Amino acid sequence: MRAEISDLRKLKKNFRNILFLILLNSAFLNLKSQPTNRILFIFDDSYSMYAPWNSNIKIEVAKKIMGEFLDSLKTIPNLELALRCYGHQTFIKPERNCKDTKLEVPFATASKSAPLIKQRIQKLEPLGTTPIAYSLGESVADFTPCSNCRNIIILITDGIEECGGVPCEVSAALQKKGIFLRPFVIGVGLDVKFADVFGCMGKFYDVSNEANFKDVLQLVLTEAISQTTVQVDLLDITKKPTETDVNMTFYDANTKQIKYNYLHTLNHRGNPDTLVLSPNITYDLMVHTIPPIEKKNITIQQGKHNVIPVDAPQGYLKLELDGALSKYYPTCVIRKKGEMNTLNIQDFGKTDKYIVGKYDLEILTLPRIKLNDVEIQQSTTNTIKVPTSGNVYIVKGGNGYGSIFADDGKKMTWVCNLNTSLQNEIIYLQPGNYKMEFRYENAKQTTNTIERKFSVTSAVTTNVKLN
Repeated sequence: MRAEISDLRKLKKNFRNILFLILLNSAFLNLKSQPTNRILFIFDDSYSMYAPWNSNIKIEVAKKIMGEFLDSLKTIPNLELALRCYGHQTFIKPERNCKDTKLEVPFATASKSAPLIKQRIQKLEPLGTTPIAYSLGESVADFTPCSNCRNIIILITDGIEECGGVPCEVSAALQKKGIFLRPFVIGVGLDVKFADVFGCMGKFYDVSNEANFKDVLQLVLTEAISQTTVQVDLLDITKKPTETDVNMTFYDANTKQIKYNYLHTLNHRGNPDTLVLSPNITYDLMVHTIPPIEKKNITIQQGKHNVIPVDAPQGYLKLELDGALSKYYPTCVIRKKGEMNTLNIQDFGKTDKYIVGKYDLEILTLPRIKLNDVEIQQSTTNTIKVPTSGNVYIVKGGNGYGSIFADDGKKMTWVCNLNTSLQNEIIYLQPGNYKMEFRYENAKQTTNTIERKFSVTSAVTTNVKLN
């Protein structure tokens, strides 16, 4: 009895150990899947930072607030920090140094880099000018290659570009290349009129006084590293979000790069499932219905649940063979009514979903079957049936030239040509009456043409001998 109890205790202990390892592994995998947020602070140390501002001069206020802020970042997971400064190496007189910018602290985990950045900022002495555009351009090299990183810039400045550069153009170009997300710009004691100047470069925050500097830094951090919730409502014909089970792709509207790929689903409550996306990107959404639906320039708001409505009413098209099964299953070209662009190639025996509307079908049987104005209605299935083809076994006995024609007793309509290199051939044809015209390649007189009439029945083999 004691042995059984001991074994039971060992079993429970082993189970707990296994469960712990499973949970630990799950947490590790989840942590690995999260992107690393890399924040590059571009810090203004130009001569204008000596200007008085509230309780002290701007540079001393900035050092104090930044130091406290950096202390709060040490324990944030999946966060790396770096520091680039400008206007701190060359005195503004006798002339401006418009290349006065330097990466002072390269990227490292927040626990390592935050103290180093704080220490470096405390030693800064404002000297030079304000080369914002050049500093942005130089920051490209600061972001070393990383497969799962979100690159973020927080620019802290008390002045506008002074070196003739165009920060907005540089920022836009680097965003399009995917170097970094839309920058955050914090204006220290700037006139509010400069909001428009920086607004085209990134998201601008006006720090009008010392008291709200830290609050703005915290707000920017939250927006920079936090992701937010989104649901995509695929609306049916009644504007209800009932459509689902279709792939959708989120592109960065600026870089045109794919950011997320998801197969839309409804949760266990029948509502569109919730996604977690970065709020710092303007998106283009492609919903891969047939035909696809695109929605451009989507912005999502931090701190709230965002709903993206997309009109996507759909119904079904089912293609069936009418008759006994055959080895030959035709395909069908689907086009939007009145258009030549191919939307889909659908096989018979398959059901596909389409946006509500009318379509033209070209069924690739021999002869071709064309059906126009085929209507797809909301949540219903339109079933199209065509007869099963019969197979025609052609015995030639030699190489030659020939064609098959549909024969309705009034005119001959070309269906297909025979293969000149085959002496025996199988062709699948729709039920009906046909003629075959054939001449052996060594028969050099037109009157040597051989004609055979034959009929085809669904799923039945018809033999045609030419010799």
